[in-house]
Amino acid sequence: MSPSKPSDPSKDQPVEAEKAQAAEAKTAKVAAAASEKAAEAPAKPAAKKASAKTGAQSKAAAKPSEQDAAVQKKPARAPKVAAVEGKDEAAKAEKKQAPATRKAAAAKAEDQSAKPATAKDKATAQKPATAQAGEPAAESRAQAKSAASTARRKVVRAHARYVRTSARKARMVCGHLRGKSVEEARAILAFTPREVARDWSKLLESAVANAENNHELLGDDLLVREAYADEGPTIKRFRPRAMGRATPIRKRTSHLTITLTPRQ
Repeated sequence: MSPSKPSDPSKDQPVEAEKAQAAEAKTAKVAAAASEKAAEAPAKPAAKKASAKTGAQSKAAAKPSEQDAAVQKKPARAPKVAAVEGKDEAAKAEKKQAPATRKAAAAKAEDQSAKPATAKDKATAQKPATAQAGEPAAESRAQAKSAASTARRKVVRAHARYVRTSARKARMVCGHLRGKSVEEARAILAFTPREVARDWSKLLESAVANAENNHELLGDDLLVREAYADEGPTIKRFRPRAMGRATPIRKRTSHLTITLTPRQ
């Protein structure tokens, strides 16, 4: 084996110096980076605070305060005050003009009174006193006529329903009563030889009582205006007959009506 050669110390020294320089350069770079970071860190919160302040100022500028809003609202009431003042001025002007208008109206009235009377006014002024005295008599006559017309218009009715007689038999009697006075109708019914006459007489007395008590009319001054009979329901029965048969029986009914009015 060949013997190992001894290392030269002169060659090893430059390598170590280079390594030391490289380490120093790295440490310097790290220190520079750390110092830069430390300088940037406090700058960022300051920038954030400055931006927040500017945002708050912009918001405050965009949103007016309550006092500013109240100040802005106050001018809206100014037109109302102006309108009230305008009304007061108008009222004062009308009051000032009122005497003038009154004077003008009085002047017009004087002019009209000074004008000559028309033909109608002359005719009314020249009416004789006799005609005026006769006016109350004419008014009393008119009132009497109106009272008579209202009395004639009154119609008193009386109804009898479900009378146990046929409508045909009732009509044979009521035909004699139309247009007759109450006294004549009573006499006719008293001497009529039919059983329906009793029902008609009762109905007549009922109508007279209605006129006297409800309408304040005199029974002797009344006339029979209408008297008619309508058919009512028929009661059906059966009767036995020879050879087991059954024949129907119709028991008829009628509705009687009579109306009275005062004489003319």
